[in-house]
Amino acid sequence: MSNDVEFENSIRKMLEHVGEDINREGLIDTPSRVRKAFEFMCSGYNQDPKEILQKALFTSSNDEMVVVKDIEFYSQCEHHMLPIIGKVHVAYIPNGKVVGLSKIPRVIDVFARRLQIQEQLTEQICDALNEHLQPKGVAVMIDARHMCMEMRGVQKICSTTVTSALRGLFKTNKKTKDEFLSIVSSSLHK
Repeated sequence: MSNDVEFENSIRKMLEHVGEDINREGLIDTPSRVRKAFEFMCSGYNQDPKEILQKALFTSSNDEMVVVKDIEFYSQCEHHMLPIIGKVHVAYIPNGKVVGLSKIPRVIDVFARRLQIQEQLTEQICDALNEHLQPKGVAVMIDARHMCMEMRGVQKICSTTVTSALRGLFKTNKKTKDEFLSIVSSSLHK
């Protein structure tokens, strides 16, 4: 039995388990649609941030902070497989190289399109940028809503979780860290 068929059969069993009629018109193609959705939502397992970043590194004399903020992302929590929806703010201080700006959201998607916890997602993005750009510093902040807190459990609607990861000058130089926080603070809790 192929993995696709096995996955779709699992979805059929889940639908039956919750009391659905899997032969109902609206559900006939649902197992296939869910499989395809999960293949997309978990596509980050098949991507390498190094490949993405190394295709767009450019020599530059710029040594000032580069900030890309309000990058929307969608992920799924690894505990309940429910959505995490939020924004990522990224800053780095070049060290002889800059990266094409579109590559930063692509790296975010590599890690967001995996089952995640927000704390780990923040660290993975920061570490990938730090390792492959080799900048003087990297800062990543994520502000996100967790549907596992809103749709079930404590049901706290619109609460957000903020996480950060700092490397290099962002961790060792208070002025650099404060500049980053000042730039992104206007975006928090929007």
